[in-house]
Amino acid sequence: MFQPTYPVRTARLVLRPVTIDDLDDVYAFQRRPDVVRWMLGAEPRTREQSRVSVLAMAGEDAWRAEGDCLTVAVVTDAGVIGIVELVWRSQLDRTAELGFVFHPDHGGRGLATEAATALLDWGFTEFGLHRVYGRCHGRNTASARLMARLGMRQEARHVESYLFKGEWADQLVFAILANEWWAGTRTPPS
Repeated sequence: MFQPTYPVRTARLVLRPVTIDDLDDVYAFQRRPDVVRWMLGAEPRTREQSRVSVLAMAGEDAWRAEGDCLTVAVVTDAGVIGIVELVWRSQLDRTAELGFVFHPDHGGRGLATEAATALLDWGFTEFGLHRVYGRCHGRNTASARLMARLGMRQEARHVESYLFKGEWADQLVFAILANEWWAGTRTPPS
């Protein structure tokens, strides 16, 4: 089993496993149309749908096997403001996929970047990932900007690669390698 040492603390945030007590905070952003706008198959959630979602995320506190999702709540004094996750995509290739969702009321202050950086640091340092990638809808400029701020490069634009709400949509793929991560402002482990 692989998991961060909880809680993970940054300058302004605490990252920890999701609990059922987070339901009100998670529902506050999962019910918003502007939050689920670019998510495939997602619609604003009812409170009961958010409860099911929170219960599922509460079980995603560690990687036990390839394919597992590690999901952490991003917490400030205001409560849970977002979720960041790493999905273990390949043990052999040491690859994971980054995902994130944040309440828009907390945008514009670098909190999503700070949270994702902390989880990526764990993945590259503690787990020894070689590569992390992320995907987003071609018109989801906020997610694309966040991945670029993390030092991820755009590797692909898959033109009209999937049906999204009845229309063909482009998908952007961003990625970063461990050596690129360490070449940034981070210090590699000794």
